[in-house]
Amino acid sequence: MSEALHTLTALPTERQAGCPFDPPAELTDARRHGPISHYTHPGGKPGWLITGYDLVRSVLADSRFSSRKELLNVGDFEVPPAPPGEFLLMDDPQHRRYRQPLAGKFTVRRMRLLTERVEQITADCLDAMEKAGPPADLVTAFAKPIPTLVICELLGVPYEDRGSFQEQIDAFMGGETSEEELIAAYTATQEYLAELVAAKRAHPTDDVLSELTGSDLTDEELKGISLILLAAGFDTTANMLSLGTFALLQHPEQLAALRADPALTDGAVEELLRYLSVAKTFMRTALEDVELGGQTIKAGTTVVLSYNTANRDPERFAAPHMLDLRRQDGGGHLAFSHGIHQCLGQQLARVEMRVAFPALFHRFPTLRLAVPAEEVALRPETADIYGVKSLPVTWDV
Repeated sequence: MSEALHTLTALPTERQAGCPFDPPAELTDARRHGPISHYTHPGGKPGWLITGYDLVRSVLADSRFSSRKELLNVGDFEVPPAPPGEFLLMDDPQHRRYRQPLAGKFTVRRMRLLTERVEQITADCLDAMEKAGPPADLVTAFAKPIPTLVICELLGVPYEDRGSFQEQIDAFMGGETSEEELIAAYTATQEYLAELVAAKRAHPTDDVLSELTGSDLTDEELKGISLILLAAGFDTTANMLSLGTFALLQHPEQLAALRADPALTDGAVEELLRYLSVAKTFMRTALEDVELGGQTIKAGTTVVLSYNTANRDPERFAAPHMLDLRRQDGGGHLAFSHGIHQCLGQQLARVEMRVAFPALFHRFPTLRLAVPAEEVALRPETADIYGVKSLPVTWDV
């Protein structure tokens, strides 16, 4: 079996021309050959690429695979451990120590209570967009401001600081900055968060970060937690809103169905999450020898998990490359991961999308691209989160 195993020597860096919503062809081809492939990490170390839904899901739920950053085995160099508080790159019990105090602050009920505030923020963005008149860049006018304002309010980031914060997150997650620029943006964000944590300790306000200062978490730990929440709460949702709008505009029959039947909204959000999978890949390292998909993953080997091909696996989803807002088999997608690292803010993201998409298309019933689809500037595959850099749109006045 190993002789016929598919091999990838590098992750593809471009998507097919004219197919901005589909995974890169090489990844889709790898999945067609089977759910697991040989893979060589950029640093030269041998590893595995997991592209099938069932295997990706099983790895995410398997404690024999570690999220610890310092265990990544991708080259002949040491990887430092994650800073305190950055729990996405940790295992239990450290991961649990940081996540547990947050769990009650991102419940379904609490996030639904935020709906009215999300509606107001969305309406304000649409008011400004309408007042400025067409054309507009949907990314800067709509997709970024909504999640930025919501997560900044939740964590108590002052309104006047949201712009610089947004720029810094863009710099170290957008995939297009130099290493020096990335380090500078990361350092500036860390310094800002250190000041914010100190301010919340001295003068608590009505926000999540102030509540956390009452726990036994240190300032360094709170800084790391804040960075994870700010980055995840802004970048993923911003790109879902912009890329999701692009996808709906390119599928007018699906958009027409959504406009005609608001009851489709929840299903539409789940289908867009599955179809677009903006968080494309994650890595895990085997803590012991593990049998997976007929192969032996040796202890210490790092595997790459391809969420976008898993969410397009025909063995799990019927006609997976079709955007179908009425899809009946879309539950269980991996857009928010799975297992102990399943996205803490997934309910917040759902609230934002369930509010924003219908509001946008209701306010601008003639909304359309202002440029040919092939001219829409896409984020590179090297970005942590896939999406569009800008989305020029127009509408009838």
